[in-house]
Amino acid sequence: MANFTPVSAAIGGVLIGLSAVLLMLSTGRIAGISGIFGGLLNVPGEDKGWRVAFVAGLILAPVIAGLIGYGMAQPKLPSSWAVIVVAGLLVGFGTRLGGGCTSGHGICGIGRLSPRSIAATIVFMVTAVITVAITRHVLGG
Repeated sequence: MANFTPVSAAIGGVLIGLSAVLLMLSTGRIAGISGIFGGLLNVPGEDKGWRVAFVAGLILAPVIAGLIGYGMAQPKLPSSWAVIVVAGLLVGFGTRLGGGCTSGHGICGIGRLSPRSIAATIVFMVTAVITVAITRHVLGG
């Protein structure tokens, strides 16, 4: 963990939690990215304005941060587009199967003490640990 920065991580966590609470208080909506983005894809949807603003903020915030001098690390991507496509499809399938994404369950669901979200987050974390163990120690990645 060469980039362990507990203060900035804590500040980021507080800001994410605060934004989730503010969204819930102002709109009654949960800040789960898959649900918000899915609502944009639903053509007859009526409440697109706040969804567009939310997704635009997710995209524009790091772009603006980069423009004002905050460097962003280049993501490490697999060399194969096939791996990227399959991984994306698996994430989408898992999100639908789990009834939401990690942000919705982990941040908002646990914050609301939702048993379904607590169970889903436990499954996400156990699966992540197993995946890392297999890719690093069995497959040598």
